[in-house]
Amino acid sequence: MLHFSRAGTLFCLCIAGILYIIAESLRSNGHEIPLISDITAAAARKRDENKFVLGPVTLVCGIVAASILWGENAAAVGILALAFGDGLASLAGKTFGKIRVPYTHGKTVEGSLTCYAAIFCSTFFVTNDCFVALIVATVGAFIEVLPLKDFDNLLIPVLLGGIVNFVY
Repeated sequence: MLHFSRAGTLFCLCIAGILYIIAESLRSNGHEIPLISDITAAAARKRDENKFVLGPVTLVCGIVAASILWGENAAAVGILALAFGDGLASLAGKTFGKIRVPYTHGKTVEGSLTCYAAIFCSTFFVTNDCFVALIVATVGAFIEVLPLKDFDNLLIPVLLGGIVNFVY
């Protein structure tokens, strides 16, 4: 969508982020919002129980920041790395994860390898450059394995988009 209307897409993302903050603030204070509260509760992690779920806010901020800071291809790499790399790492880690990485608060080797593969593939799809994909995937997998909680949603698109912006 950024390709077709950068300003419109950023506007919609900001509005969605603001609406989420309002709905989540109400939910965390005991006021259920139909559909939104159900989706948030289903997506919440154990650490988010009875708290404001910050993940969607950092997700929107990371996407918006990458879109403002970097050109279209660099922003696309960062956003796709966040969507596929971070998302699939979580899914693979929870589903198949057996080998825990020390000092990472439960991150798994299986999740990190899935993240690496997903970022490599999505970066190569955008850049068609194996070297750039290797660099971006390596840095992305390293960021993903750090115990940053929801703040990897900010770092992944901004830092990986920045790498592409300067290397590609």
